[in-house]
This record gives sequence, C-alpha cells and structure tokens, in this order.
Amino acid sequence: MPKGSNVPVPTTALRVELGWRSGPGVPDTDASALLLVGGKVRSDADFVFYNQPQHSSGAIRYEGKRDAGGQVTDTLVVDLARVEPAIETVVLAASADGGTFAQVPGLYIEVKDAGGGTVAARFDSAGATVETAFVLGEFYRRQGAWKFRAVGQGYSSGLEGLATDYGITVDEPRQTAPAAPPVPPARPATAAPPAPAAPPAAPPAPPAPVQLTKVTLTKASPSVSLTKQGGTSGAMRVNLNWQVRKQFSGWGSKRGRAVAMHSDLDLDLCALYELNDGSKGVVQALGNAFGSLHQPPYIHLDGDDRTGAVASGENLTINLDHKQAFRRILVFVTIYEGARSFADLHATVTLHPQFGAPIDFSLDECTVPSPVCALALITSTGQDLVVQREARYLVPDRGVSMQRAVDRAYGWGMNWTPGRK
Repeated sequence: MPKGSNVPVPTTALRVELGWRSGPGVPDTDASALLLVGGKVRSDADFVFYNQPQHSSGAIRYEGKRDAGGQVTDTLVVDLARVEPAIETVVLAASADGGTFAQVPGLYIEVKDAGGGTVAARFDSAGATVETAFVLGEFYRRQGAWKFRAVGQGYSSGLEGLATDYGITVDEPRQTAPAAPPVPPARPATAAPPAPAAPPAAPPAPPAPVQLTKVTLTKASPSVSLTKQGGTSGAMRVNLNWQVRKQFSGWGSKRGRAVAMHSDLDLDLCALYELNDGSKGVVQALGNAFGSLHQPPYIHLDGDDRTGAVASGENLTINLDHKQAFRRILVFVTIYEGARSFADLHATVTLHPQFGAPIDFSLDECTVPSPVCALALITSTGQDLVVQREARYLVPDRGVSMQRAVDRAYGWGMNWTPGRK
C-alpha cells in the first residue's frame, strides 16, 4: 500500500504484525495501539503495549515478538467486533528503543486474517531518518464498517512523545521540591488565637502514570541487576506466553503458504529453588507442587494455562520481600503434552517486579528435539539479585525426565520420582 491509501478490512478478527530485519546495531522495536475518541485516548487504559498488554474490552492484545532467522515480528491481536462503539480510531504504532528507525531495515506493518493468515493489507515504511516512533497505520470506522489506512507519520521524541501527543500521562522523574523559606520567630501572644479551621478534604489521587521503561535481555546483554532497577521488594510475577505456528504444504493450505494453527499444547512453567538454609525443591503443576508465597519457598505457581495469551499464560510469583532467603532460582518450562519439542513455538518471558521496570526476552528458534527449556536464572550475590537470560533448550537422555535433565545441567543435586497432574 502507498502512504495515505486505505482498504476495507474483510474481517474483524485480525493479527497485526510489525516486522523488520534484525542485525548488529539494529535497535529493539515495539508495537503498540491506541484507542481514540476525537483524536485522544479516554484514559491511559486505552493504550496497549508491552507494559499494558490487553485492553479492558478484550478488543486488542499485545502478544510479543518472534525472531525467525533474523526476521523479527511483534504482534497485536485485534478483534474489531469488540471495540467499543465510542472508539472511532485504533492507531497502530511502533517505537525504537536505543536508536532511530534509520537503523531498522525492512520495517513494515501487515494486517492478516487471524483465522487463515490471509494478508489483508501491508505497508512498507521507508526513508526514515531521526524518527524514534512511527504511526504506521490505523483502523477507522466509515459508514458502519472498518477500514485500514497506511499512515507513516514519524516522531523524533520516541514512544513518550507519541503517547503524550494522544493524551497519555507518562511517568517522568520527579523534581525535587524547592526548600521552604525559614519561618521567622513568633511574637509573644497577647491573646489565645482562634481555633484553626478544619483543613479542606484532600482531592482524590490522580491515576498512576503509564510506565514506559523496560529491560530487554539479549545474547549480547543477557543479565540485569534487580537492585539497580529498584525491583527488590514486593511480588515479582514471571509470565510465559507462547504462539504455535505450523507449516502445511498439502491439504488446507493455499499454494504452500504458511497457515497459522493453534494446537492443544500444554506447557508447564516450573522453578527449581535453592534457599540460603540449604533446602532445595521444585515448584510445578506436576504433583501439585504449587509452592507458597508467604512461607518457604516464597514462590507460588498461579495455575496451569493452555492458551499462551499474554494476559494469562503461565505465571509464577516470587516474594521479593524474602529475597534474603534465596540463593538461586532457575525458571524453566516443560512440554507436558501436545508436542514433542519446542519447534514451531514462539515464546516470550516477562518478569514483572512490583517496583521497577519489567524485564523481558524471547526464546530463540528451537533447532533440536527439545521438550524442556531453561528460561532464566535468578542468583543472589548478597545484597543484589541478578536475572540471567538462559533460553537454553535441553535434550534429555533416554529414560531421563525433563526435570532431572534440568537438574543435571545446573547441578541442583536432587532426587526425582515419577509424578502426574
């Protein structure tokens, strides 16, 4: 599509993919969406992005990145049938983290039928210079139907500038208040002063501003200090979400094109832990070993999910108020049923500290017959907790369980017995 052109949207269930080619010096790029009334959001809740991955209406969901041999896509799932009637426009944007779009080769936006994968619209953005954010496209209502327009409007002020332009309140560093002038000494009282009037009622606190910062772990920068991020207290949620994509060249495909399919895949998020008192164990759905948040091991598995959606997925919660109890925690994932390996699976891991920036990373493409993957290692160094991206696929020896394979790879030294859900 040329810039400024528009096309009707053939269906309401869509996948919007922002794509580009990765490589040395290419900044990380993120997709986002804003739901507008009269050109502005109604509130910060109308902003969908990596730190706020689902709109309350369920109309838009951020799914995260997929890297297939250097071709990266960041995906939004859109259900236009669920967009509230008051919403006139859904803006589809991109932001570059750590560089400009002049350094992002092959940038495009593609709108696909969520069911069959048919491409409904594609806009290739070219000629970027100093821009650090782009409105690539938008859905808009016209005579009761939805259309897609290729926009291509750039911003040099990044995601913050784009967000504030549409009415988002962005979290900024607080300024130190000026010191109050000295109070002169009081004169001797000649009469009792009147009783002070009751202070006026405090106005309601404004909603918390949107936090745009995040930390993305890569092979080049695989670790981060939670202390430096301000995230060493409160609860930290570890979320795993995934997408399944299979290739079909026979029946059910069109000219050999890839067709997105969802299988009944059951992944289990797990954690090996070692505490400073020497105790060791595992938190997992297998054997109903869900752990505990307020007593050792201070790790709790929320449940067992089969959808892989960002808003749900598999979740572990770690109580960082007891960080002094931890020696190390290894978060890993196993395939319980539905597949033999992680091939054709794209997964994203996000750690959400209650205080501090989220930490996320994607798994590399799986090229070995692996049913188990070590995700992240959290290690205590005394006064600090360090998160290390592992993203390590393991292939258990014949007759060795997936849990035992992880144990051997990281030297946990536990005894294992068969279990089931």
